[in-house]
Amino acid sequence: VMDFAGLGFKRPVLAVAMTIFLFSLAGMPPTAGFIGKFYLFSGAVEKGYIWLAVIGVLNSAASVYYYLRVMVYMYMKEPTEEFEWVTVTAPVALALIIAVAGSMIPGIVPSIILEYAQEAVKLI
Repeated sequence: VMDFAGLGFKRPVLAVAMTIFLFSLAGMPPTAGFIGKFYLFSGAVEKGYIWLAVIGVLNSAASVYYYLRVMVYMYMKEPTEEFEWVTVTAPVALALIIAVAGSMIPGIVPSIILEYAQEAVKLI
């Protein structure tokens, strides 16, 4: 966690991307993680596994603490050591953009992904 200290000041674009990924892992709207957890927990409740959905929600809530801790270090702590400046090459930047889009688009427009998922299920 200490390695993320000050990232928000030194590399704000990378810090914002990391924040989006952490929000998605936590299942916060409007991210793909929210859509995934919503359907997972809804399916568990629908099949009668309410206890499993409750455990999943509690686990997700507990994980938020760890994700917020990383965010606090990124935006509210000074770096403990000098940053090693790494140049973000074009392929890495493109991969980062694709990953951020993949984390956000399903949460903003879930119908796009759900249509493909329903077609895939029909093929099974």
